[in-house]
Amino acid sequence: MSPPSPSEAQGTPRRPAALQALGSLFFTAFLFAWTFCYAIVFVLACAVLPFPRRFPLARFWAATLLAVLRWSCGLDYRVEGAPLPEGSHVALWKHSSSWETIAMMFLFPRQVWVLKRELLWIPVVGIGVRQMHAIAIDRKAGHSAVAQVIEQGKDRIAEGDWVMIFPEGTRMPPGGTRRYGVSGTLLAAEAGRLIVPVAHNAGHYWPRRGLMKKPGTVRVVIGAPVVAAGRDARAVNEQIQAWVEATVKRLTPG
Repeated sequence: MSPPSPSEAQGTPRRPAALQALGSLFFTAFLFAWTFCYAIVFVLACAVLPFPRRFPLARFWAATLLAVLRWSCGLDYRVEGAPLPEGSHVALWKHSSSWETIAMMFLFPRQVWVLKRELLWIPVVGIGVRQMHAIAIDRKAGHSAVAQVIEQGKDRIAEGDWVMIFPEGTRMPPGGTRRYGVSGTLLAAEAGRLIVPVAHNAGHYWPRRGLMKKPGTVRVVIGAPVVAAGRDARAVNEQIQAWVEATVKRLTPG
């Protein structure tokens, strides 16, 4: 079960532009400092903790950032839509911001992430990512990367973890998308698990470029679980992408 979300902010807060810029700069500095310092403690703790007990540490990192973001930038969130199914499954998230890379750790149960292997090269942080059993892929590897996601993903699911995937492969600007990769859909089909699509409008408040954050409430919509087994992967992706993009369009303010 996902943790309860904060209460919805009433409307969009009005903040002077200078105060918003100052808050955005503060949060960016805090994000880097907190991540690096916490990574040191995290790596040391994970050296003695079994994997199932490591995830609460990652969730605490995310919860702290979400709280500081709300305080410094006036950016909150609300979760709506379908309840999460019992068990471990595959979640396909819209990728338009850095916000969802943080929020998913707090909003979903114990999980692993499919991410680009370059993140493993970040000093200290990369070690922590490895310790969380992330599936790090070479995005240029094509079919071998898909096979890696399926092989490792089935192992993670069998261990009770959700697999979190950005099917677009990179952050997209508001209103933009690209054809979804098939690795998540094939993984769900072969593992006999469901696909849970997730749409949100975080890209409007936390753009993929620039430091400025807008005040308001990110709306996260969890879609109804989709069965992938026995179906054509491309057809499943088209169904999910159509729902996600239509939902994002509906959520985008103004």
